[in-house]
Amino acid sequence: MFNLENIKFRKATIADCPKLSYLKKEIYENTFRGIYPDKFIDNYDYDANVKKFESFVLSTEINLYVVTDSNEIIGYFEYGKPYRPFGDYTQEIGLFYLKKEYRKLGIGRQMFNLAYEEIKNTGVDKFFISCNKFNTNAQKFYEKMGGKIVHIDEDDANDGVPQIKFEYLI
Repeated sequence: MFNLENIKFRKATIADCPKLSYLKKEIYENTFRGIYPDKFIDNYDYDANVKKFESFVLSTEINLYVVTDSNEIIGYFEYGKPYRPFGDYTQEIGLFYLKKEYRKLGIGRQMFNLAYEEIKNTGVDKFFISCNKFNTNAQKFYEKMGGKIVHIDEDDANDGVPQIKFEYLI
């Protein structure tokens, strides 16, 4: 078992990126198998994801944070300029992932609140979060955090694509 006092939040570094790529693959296996198409998960590109994480670390418009338990990375989230623009929103919470065994302990709420406060400090009056349409657990969490659904993508042949957009007013 873990001690919640050991949970820390910090900005990600370039050195974290390989670990983040492995963690993303683990989370996809444990969370998204059955939600995303198997070929999407089976063909996970470790190196491409390292580079994507590095681009977030180096960005002046996106903030990538890691969540650690005794220095082991157990989750991550990013916020800032939308990676995939939506409507007139200038801010989003984008990536938002936590290992399964650390969920339902209040850590996700802390992650969300940190990003919320930072977005609030930019002076905007709203932001959004995207969520896979078939990830009902995440949807319940985002609703619990005060999000209101403002858009639902149409279904298509690839269950990994349709998204729900949640809006948060500040």
